[in-house]
Amino acid sequence: MYRFITETFHRLIDSLGIFQTRYLYPLFNLRNRLTGLVGPRGVGKTTMLLQFIKNELFKDGKSFYFSADLVYFQQTSLLEFVSNLHLVEGYQVVFIDEIHKYQGWNQELKNLYDACPSLKIVFSGSSMLDLVQGSHDLSRRAKLYRLQGLSFREYLNFTLNLNLQPVSFQEILENPAAALSQLKGIGRILPHFDEYLKKGYYPFVFEDPHSYYEKISRVIEKTIFEDIANYYNLKTPNLQYFKRLLIYLASIPPGDVNMHNLAKNLGIDHKTVEHYISILAAVGLAREMRPYEGGSPGLRKPSKILLNNTNIMHTLQQYLGQPVLKGMERELFFIQSLQNADIEIFYSKQADYRTRQAVFEIGGKNKTSSQLKEVTEPSYLVKDDILQPLKGEIPLFLFGFLY
Repeated sequence: MYRFITETFHRLIDSLGIFQTRYLYPLFNLRNRLTGLVGPRGVGKTTMLLQFIKNELFKDGKSFYFSADLVYFQQTSLLEFVSNLHLVEGYQVVFIDEIHKYQGWNQELKNLYDACPSLKIVFSGSSMLDLVQGSHDLSRRAKLYRLQGLSFREYLNFTLNLNLQPVSFQEILENPAAALSQLKGIGRILPHFDEYLKKGYYPFVFEDPHSYYEKISRVIEKTIFEDIANYYNLKTPNLQYFKRLLIYLASIPPGDVNMHNLAKNLGIDHKTVEHYISILAAVGLAREMRPYEGGSPGLRKPSKILLNNTNIMHTLQQYLGQPVLKGMERELFFIQSLQNADIEIFYSKQADYRTRQAVFEIGGKNKTSSQLKEVTEPSYLVKDDILQPLKGEIPLFLFGFLY
């Protein structure tokens, strides 16, 4: 079996083409003895790890990769297998993919960390489940990286074989025209953007665009019926509620969730609905957003609940048999772009959304600034269907360059 696992590793490396690397790749390093890569299913964690091995480590022959979901590990412990790789075979860096599929991984990972001080371990988990927090004190030992889906910038790079660079949030606000300068000579930006909103968030779109929504449906199914089921120890009847919650979120404007009505319609209590929504956010199928207004009123207001990305929205609309509302799509893109770039964003009474520094109203090319007249903080109209910014206006697609 060791030979099969070794051959699989080499076969995966050999079959890896010369691909564009993800935004996280330049930041990823192995300075820590224990390094984790987490993110929702389907965003390309395995590919990134294999690229890193091939580009940075493979020539010296001291790194090894395997997936913890192999049947082999139902009979052999990770502890035994990795110890042998290091102490007998001489590997210095071991990559363990899909580690959350292995029962008791956290205890054995801690044992390996303590017993093999000269070994570096990299692990990945195919969900946003917190793989280290509170698990045998791994949180203080591991350096954790989080990988999100493709940004619009990355989508253009992959599609057109370009090398467009990220743009800072401050630059987009202060000088959007300069931020757009690298796009000179690139045609069809808005059609590309429209396609990205429908089919551009998950890297597997480049494998076969025709089966894209089917693959997203499988990502949703596996996340619910494998990741959530196993991690939260929920029975199958309870798992059906997660799919129903997602379809409900696809049918309403962003954040327009009445928890009481939702609980009543589902036939479960209010607290359970809140818990299930927090789980959907944890595994990368939904998002939560807090109000900007602080104090007791702000604390009493429910979070705004949205789907995780516009591609999930388009996938779920197939179940509903209705077109995606453009306003919902615009707002969700804006939110996913900022949150994925680790920019804190809130919903607010003043306008659609705001950060700590500025207020934003989202709309189409005919949107006016009337709703921003009373706003004293810096405020911006974020417009879809425009290519060039005017004073106080920013093209929506530009926020897809934040990471």
